[in-house]
Amino acid sequence: MPLKFRLPRLSWLSRLPRPSPLPLPITGLSIAVLLAIPAALLVAFPRRSATGLERLIPSAALLQSFPAQPLAEPPGLWRQRLGPALAARLWPQQRRLWWQFWGTHGDAAGAFLVFAAPHQSQPLPPLALRVDDLVVVAPNPLARQLLQQELRVRRRSPRGLALRCTQELKEREAVHWNASALSQMLGPLAPLAQGQQQGCLVLSAQGRGLFWHGETEASDGVVAPPPPSLALPAAQPLAAGALLELRGRRLDLLLQGLLSSPVLRQSLARSYGLSSDVLKVLQPSVFLLRLREVPRGPFLAALDLQLEVTRAGRPSLERWLDQLSRTLTDQGLDSNRPLPALTAWNREDGTVVGGWRWSPRREQLLLFLGPVPSRLATPAPISAGDWQLRLRPAAMASIGLMPAGVPVVVRRAVQLELLGKPVGLRPGERQSALAGRLQLP
Repeated sequence: MPLKFRLPRLSWLSRLPRPSPLPLPITGLSIAVLLAIPAALLVAFPRRSATGLERLIPSAALLQSFPAQPLAEPPGLWRQRLGPALAARLWPQQRRLWWQFWGTHGDAAGAFLVFAAPHQSQPLPPLALRVDDLVVVAPNPLARQLLQQELRVRRRSPRGLALRCTQELKEREAVHWNASALSQMLGPLAPLAQGQQQGCLVLSAQGRGLFWHGETEASDGVVAPPPPSLALPAAQPLAAGALLELRGRRLDLLLQGLLSSPVLRQSLARSYGLSSDVLKVLQPSVFLLRLREVPRGPFLAALDLQLEVTRAGRPSLERWLDQLSRTLTDQGLDSNRPLPALTAWNREDGTVVGGWRWSPRREQLLLFLGPVPSRLATPAPISAGDWQLRLRPAAMASIGLMPAGVPVVVRRAVQLELLGKPVGLRPGERQSALAGRLQLP
């Protein structure tokens, strides 16, 4: 038997006083005004949707957004790409954001200028393309031709990190990069950033500092939700004499990139005995990598790698160091032991070129290139994340140790701090959360 529900009679509603209806002309006029005002605002101040970014981002090695400041002078890129007169006319029309990006073709180097398209009746500037609701001005004819060819190819719409970053680039200051940009900026150091092949950072300025937070991926095209955000700890200035310091919970952070090349992996195994058994012992080690100034002598800087070694793994490392000693002796280096736990290697002229030092009480191994370090560093815990990088870009650039492709604003910075926390996915699909700051002079 089907169930039946009966609502109670609400007869009291009929006894409530009813408002008298408004005259029809007044009601119609009110509705018309309410609809007309938003429509007029949309016509007068249309939202800058920047849909063209979705087509540009697959062709960009690095793409960055900037806030428009119509009352200020046009930026240098605007004057370079448009000329002073046209830049002065178009720059005051910008209201929210403009963009610049670098393509993936090294033979067409130079930044593209991107801004919201003016009225359809206005002619395009020289070397420009219209991409949906944006105008893209190329640095030279070849770059324009290559971009035009790429835009004709039907590409998959952005997804995952690329889709999220496209939305950020439309709304605020942000930057997106891929593996091509890392290779151009970091040069021979690019393998160290193996887990950051694609990334997106949201930028903000506070005083003389530049802050950022975002995410990275080890490979392109990962479809996954964003990793949890990462809180940036209080600023920690580097000690005097230190140029760079990288701390991590596992040495895998460095080894994955360095050993990604089969040729390099075979060379290290053949020349220095870094076999798979030795690497298994090293991979889970907590580590501290330091680059320190050398005021005198033939070296610009010294490199130290300090490892926390388990008691069970120490015999394997001692056997590896014995084998390495024989290899260095065959290469013509001489060893000496100024301290019981310290082994230093010298050239024929007596210059120390490297060595290692054990700390039995703390179960730590220090490998160094350059002069002997005065002491082992005191381990400092990482307050958040899995690794922390701190460096002094201006000091490194002054002695020629910064890659040429690093942006000028980074090269001039007093200190850079970067914090990362990987999120485990399937092999080759690792994500990371990033946070950092740049201290400007």
